[in-house]
Amino acid sequence: MGERDEPATIGRRVQQLRVARGLTQRQLAEPVYTPAYVSTLEAGRVRPSDDALRHLADRLGVAFDELATGRSARLVTELHLRLTEARHTLAVGETEAAVEQYAGLLAEAEAQDLAEEQAAALLGLGECALETGELTEGRDYFERAEARLAEAPLPARVPALRGRAVAHYLAGELRYAVYLLESTIDELNRGGLHDPDALLLLYASAIGPYMDMGAHARAAQAAEFALALAPQSGDPALVARMHRSVARTLLAEGRLAEADASLAKAAELYRGLQLRTELANCHWMRGYVYAQNGELERAEEEMREALAMLSAKRASLYSSQVTVELADVLHRRGSSEEAAALLEDVLGGLSPERGAVHAAAAHRLLGIIAEDARDAERAEEHYVRAMSLLERAGAAGDLADLCRLLGDLLRRTGRVEAALDAYRTGLGHRTAPGTTTLGPAPAQPPV
Repeated sequence: MGERDEPATIGRRVQQLRVARGLTQRQLAEPVYTPAYVSTLEAGRVRPSDDALRHLADRLGVAFDELATGRSARLVTELHLRLTEARHTLAVGETEAAVEQYAGLLAEAEAQDLAEEQAAALLGLGECALETGELTEGRDYFERAEARLAEAPLPARVPALRGRAVAHYLAGELRYAVYLLESTIDELNRGGLHDPDALLLLYASAIGPYMDMGAHARAAQAAEFALALAPQSGDPALVARMHRSVARTLLAEGRLAEADASLAKAAELYRGLQLRTELANCHWMRGYVYAQNGELERAEEEMREALAMLSAKRASLYSSQVTVELADVLHRRGSSEEAAALLEDVLGGLSPERGAVHAAAAHRLLGIIAEDARDAERAEEHYVRAMSLLERAGAAGDLADLCRLLGDLLRRTGRVEAALDAYRTGLGHRTAPGTTTLGPAPAQPPV
């Protein structure tokens, strides 16, 4: 027997519906039950069976769930339709409108005490907050969504867990972000819960933190897993739009179960559209590998593809690291002015609390460009600002490299003691990539 209201509440509801329809207790009860049974039920002195509720619901012209819980099946389906509309709004980059839609849906879901629908609205608000860079607010929404789904299977909780991890990552809290992602991946794979959508979300989201921590091998492996798990579809936006239209028609005809099925398909496709951001990270990772191998033209192509996959309306936090890597490739290809312009643009949307590691990478590269232009003072300024940001984020591998750059600059400008201090600081951070911040790799999926 599923969740239902208390007998007294159900009894009052039956009585109100019976009176509204002008039925006597005998008319409602016959031919299966007696008027005395209906009287006892309406008084709240008996807990009706499922069979009794189905009989009464049929006589009263309402759905079983509406009689048992007070929730209209049509209302729930209409909420699902509006959640799908909100996902579409967010997927096409209209974040402010999506916030209004999700906030209204959350209020209605709370009024109806619908836990799953509340969680869906909270997840949407969390994603909107990530888009606009409101990381603390976003993390709160994801935590509330996770709490609503506390009794649900792990795959259902993955979007909320992943949202929290991304919020921590974008705030510069790399270790905790990786811990959240890897522990969830490990629990899924070791428990045999090989949900492709859940794993795709987690692996794609781990690439950025891995890279910032110097765990390049894990980042490359995560990218390959994500690309292997990525669903293939010709035009998901078109197919999703078709399912939404079908759902509206079915809802108008009262075919609620079929409408819900169409909405579920549309929601899955919109989740796929939102994954464009995550899959863009995979193209960025490929570009990074090409750049490491000196294949700069192919690297530029992959990184421009990654940026093209990120809507112009999306928050700069998602595209900033790709932009920094693209700027590095452009600098190495001789286009330093274009690279510097990209970096200055990136820094305009970042702060120590919003994308500290990305800001540090931009300052590092601007320092290198300044050194190439023989502007040692400007280069030192960028290196020092980058070091401050990296120390806050705990990106040990990048700190060691930056200390070497600063030490070399100070030595060339005759400040030998200061250069030695910078080198010593760098040696304190010098470790094999990932060994001091990451434990064993999580169990692998059956890809």
